[in-house]
Amino acid sequence: MINTLQNTDVINAIHTIDTEINALNELKTLLDDSLTKALDLIEQTKGRVIVTGMGKSGHIGKKIAASLASTGTPSFFMHPAEASHGDLGMVTNDDIIIAISNSGESRELIDILNYSKRFGIKLISITKNPDSSLGKAGDIVLRLPLSKEACPLGLAPTSSTTATLVLGDILTVAMIERRGFSKTQFNQRHPGGKLGSILQKVKDIMHTGNEMPILKTNATINEIILEMTSKRLGCVGFVNENGDFCGMFTDGDLRRCINKDLKNAKAIDIMTKNPITATKEMFASEAIKILNEKKITNLFVVEDNKAIGVIHIHDLLKSGVA
Repeated sequence: MINTLQNTDVINAIHTIDTEINALNELKTLLDDSLTKALDLIEQTKGRVIVTGMGKSGHIGKKIAASLASTGTPSFFMHPAEASHGDLGMVTNDDIIIAISNSGESRELIDILNYSKRFGIKLISITKNPDSSLGKAGDIVLRLPLSKEACPLGLAPTSSTTATLVLGDILTVAMIERRGFSKTQFNQRHPGGKLGSILQKVKDIMHTGNEMPILKTNATINEIILEMTSKRLGCVGFVNENGDFCGMFTDGDLRRCINKDLKNAKAIDIMTKNPITATKEMFASEAIKILNEKKITNLFVVEDNKAIGVIHIHDLLKSGVA
């Protein structure tokens, strides 16, 4: 009996997925020049993109506004009910509005539609019915598919909200490409959490100045051990007579040399010459990839042949990159 129920659940799940995929396939056929016009309008807007919608359309609208805002297009969500009670005052003549309604007849949007017409604020309508009140009010209409909802009652927004969400992603991705939005800019908008950690740069984490274990190539083994111990990074970097970074010695190297006579050894004799290095603009995620692939724990950061910092795998772990 349990297996039968499980199989029924899986069958229903697959049916839901197939129904929503059908809606997305229909969405493909509805994409036309209106999409390009909408993107042109968003790109040329001097102000903000204000997204609005009621009910489930509003929830999707919040995600669209958040995605646009986090990827270089200033945007926020305005609740239709709050708009009618003063929030319309946040809308300026430099802004544009994206209004979402599956049917195009959400009564709560009427005040926003009237306001946009009264003050000449451009309106992008997202609806399945271009002949609806919302469709007729829009300067540009992006059509949603007419396909049925995945809900067995045909009532709960399912396929329609999925299509709306994907249409919002289409706008977001297109604007990322049009604006040439970079990882650095993305990082500036996501300083917290895992995304912020991954998008940190080596220069944000590395040890610099007196924290760097640096000696000249004529340093003795005693000097090397003392420097390695005092700086507590498990390595020492070496510079030549011109101050150029040229070698490195780690605590692992020291262990491998334990049975050798190092009493008279100089750094130049035992160091790893021309070791792998990092740049300060390298993403921390790239640095940890190098450390993992090469099975090492330290990277010196070099610029114009000069050591400007050093990074340890523990620094990356503490920062949340790994």
